[in-house]
Amino acid sequence: MVRRRIPRPSELAPLLRPAPFTLDRTAAALARAASISDLRRLARRRAPRAVFDYTDGAAEDEVSLRRAREVWSSVEFAPSVLHDVSKVDTGRDVLGARSALPLALAPTGFTRMMHTAGERAVATVAAGAGIPYALSTMGSTSIEDVAAAGRGGRHWFQLYLWRDRSVARDLVARAEAAGYDTLMLTVDTPVGGNRLRDARNGLSIPPALSLRTLADGARHPRWWFDLLTTEPLTFESLTAGGGTPFELINRVFDPALTMDDVAWLRETWPGNLVIKGVQSVADARRVVDAGADAVLLSNHGGRQLDRGPVPAELITPVVDELGDDAEVLVDTGILHGGDVVAAVALGARAALVGRAYLYGLMAGGEAGVRRAVEILRGEIERTLQLIGVTRVDDLRPEHARLRGVTDASLHPTGGPSRRARLD
Repeated sequence: MVRRRIPRPSELAPLLRPAPFTLDRTAAALARAASISDLRRLARRRAPRAVFDYTDGAAEDEVSLRRAREVWSSVEFAPSVLHDVSKVDTGRDVLGARSALPLALAPTGFTRMMHTAGERAVATVAAGAGIPYALSTMGSTSIEDVAAAGRGGRHWFQLYLWRDRSVARDLVARAEAAGYDTLMLTVDTPVGGNRLRDARNGLSIPPALSLRTLADGARHPRWWFDLLTTEPLTFESLTAGGGTPFELINRVFDPALTMDDVAWLRETWPGNLVIKGVQSVADARRVVDAGADAVLLSNHGGRQLDRGPVPAELITPVVDELGDDAEVLVDTGILHGGDVVAAVALGARAALVGRAYLYGLMAGGEAGVRRAVEILRGEIERTLQLIGVTRVDDLRPEHARLRGVTDASLHPTGGPSRRARLD
């Protein structure tokens, strides 16, 4: 029989631990966010639907993005126990300089649409975290302003080649003058992908005041207040006019981009040259032979060709082909620090994330980006400790595998074959 009694005040005191009171609702919400998924849910509430979908969505039926996330979810780690993991080193040399994490913040277009703090906030956080940040040609903050905001940090510049090559020459010169050490040429965008969410939402850049957006603005007044009371939302590195993302890409990007342009950039640019959007072993070899220092295995976050190759599945065959000739980077679908650890174990030098920090930006501006990086850092450290590895540089293929895939042969074209099931 249970005997009951009145608890003493001294026994209740340790149980009464109310959360610190704050009037800053955004800070409180960010503090409660324990994962990138939490930040995504918060971003969905904070940003207008068209803006959130522009970040969250992909092309066509979004098969490429869904497959990428499924592959990262299929990772199986092989932990080894009884190691001293009280301290871990998450640093790694990436393209000739140390990064505090095997991670860089990827280039994203029109970032001030997500939050008026935009690229300046991202650059500030990246510099503070000791990781690189790649500014997009389609960015909404200038090359020079991003360098100033992230003073002391490491800056990369992502380049699209315009039909007018003089634009590219000017941008490359400005990036060099501003201290950017890496140029990242995107090659998977000869035409715009069919991003159905944007089409259905009627998204235009800059956002237009229509009946639909005005109705949505009633539910997101702070976002619209910030948009209308801060500096105009424009592309800062070029004059592209307005329109839908699809129209902008098809109007100004050059579908005639070839290997000759890679060779031209190699002769023009003195720093690191990365080719972004490589999706086959054969193309990885071609661009490295043309002078690239690294390839970024990427299908543009699933935003271009739907049902394209999954970048995570390309890491091992591309690393086997390139050896020490170039570094291999990877992106698309990475939403957890464990994904980053797996990418390195499979052979990548580092991973890039885009949506992960954009969710943070939409959720809370600069503080939200900082929270996203904190979450990823914690997940990377914890994953290393739990698999018994104390340094990122010690990660090897035996530490992680993709469940459901084998070391299958490649197609004669150099693309990845679908791999045999193990499970």
